Amino acid sequence: MFDSLKKENTKHHKPKFGLKELLKYVGPGLLVTVGFIDPGNWASNIAAGSEYGYTLLWMVTLSTIMLIILQHNVAHLGIVTGDCLAEAAHKHLKPWLSKTVLITAILAAIATALAEILGAAIALNLLFRIPIKLASVLILILILWMLFTNSYQKLEKWIIGFVSIIGISFIYELSLVNVDWNQAVAGWTTVKIPHGSMLIVMSVLGAVVMPHNLFLHSEIIQSRQWNLEDEAIQKLQLKYEFSDTLFSMIIGWAINSAMIILAATTFFVKGEHVSELGQAAQMLKPLVGNGASLIFAIALLFSGIASTTTAGMAGGSIFAGMYGEPYDPEDPHTKVGVTWILVLGTFIIFLIRDPFKGLVYSQMLLSIQLPITVFLQIYLTSSKKVMGKYKNGIRDKFLLSAIGVILTILNIMLLVATVKG
Repeated sequence: MFDSLKKENTKHHKPKFGLKELLKYVGPGLLVTVGFIDPGNWASNIAAGSEYGYTLLWMVTLSTIMLIILQHNVAHLGIVTGDCLAEAAHKHLKPWLSKTVLITAILAAIATALAEILGAAIALNLLFRIPIKLASVLILILILWMLFTNSYQKLEKWIIGFVSIIGISFIYELSLVNVDWNQAVAGWTTVKIPHGSMLIVMSVLGAVVMPHNLFLHSEIIQSRQWNLEDEAIQKLQLKYEFSDTLFSMIIGWAINSAMIILAATTFFVKGEHVSELGQAAQMLKPLVGNGASLIFAIALLFSGIASTTTAGMAGGSIFAGMYGEPYDPEDPHTKVGVTWILVLGTFIIFLIRDPFKGLVYSQMLLSIQLPITVFLQIYLTSSKKVMGKYKNGIRDKFLLSAIGVILTILNIMLLVATVKG
């Protein structure tokens, strides 16, 4: 699919230099932003707000800054080379190394699929009392049908629009609850890691900066390509991409923050412990009253469907990239990657006893793999052989390397905290 789009757009489409073309280009960043309000993200944010109040808001700020830099950088890889991150790894790393790195990315995609499918299954359980395991299988079948019939392309705008409305609802509700904005500002700007909070810190990080989204962004950005041989057009693409990425990531920051703040004002101030995702429906009561549970469950269902679809696309892209191929629903490697990643994610759900903890731990696992993807990205985008004159400059190398080091240190801290118990 994306391969044919690349060829078609490269040969025929020449953009006009104006606002209309910019609006047409907006989209890849918003598609990635679906991950900001996926079920795993909801669980991590609710856990952070309910357990530690406003204290961990700084992690949303730091994660979003990291995400803007990383997504912008990996999108450049797709625009300049015409390859996604997985394809570039296959082309420019030694075979054993590229396979090792991409296998860890596949494991992260499985963890992502687990969270998304589980969240949608929880929604079906809330709506229709369908057992979570059976609901997981139903969601799996639906997503595979959507991906392999390209039905998702027809529903994409509606799903993103609906999930965006729910995100806006969370933000709007801030005006209806008693928020301590002084504490919120302090939480956004002051780094604190309370005792015992390392798992939640890393789950919030993994919920915001998701490895599969880096692979996905570098893939879907190519569906908007025009002409790689025209330098002026290429520069325009790079400019449009940054606008799209910055706008989308700021929306994600606001939604993430709103979720934590609402959890803090709803649960933390009352000393209530959250052990089920369905409890979070209480956050919507100030906005929609007794219909909160229904609205919450519907939102969770659409969020799960949208994010599971993008997780499947990312998984298919990574697996196909191991063979030097782009994402293409008609290609056997893409089909195998999508199918097995989603099937394995569903299978693991059958082994989980506590769905809420399963969501939180899945996001933590993403943060563990993240430094591997980040250092892969840094290597490729800093290479003149790969990027030509668009390779990372000194400032970009410094920022990207600093992110990689911070992620590594946080993971070491998580390991130490886990060993100590």
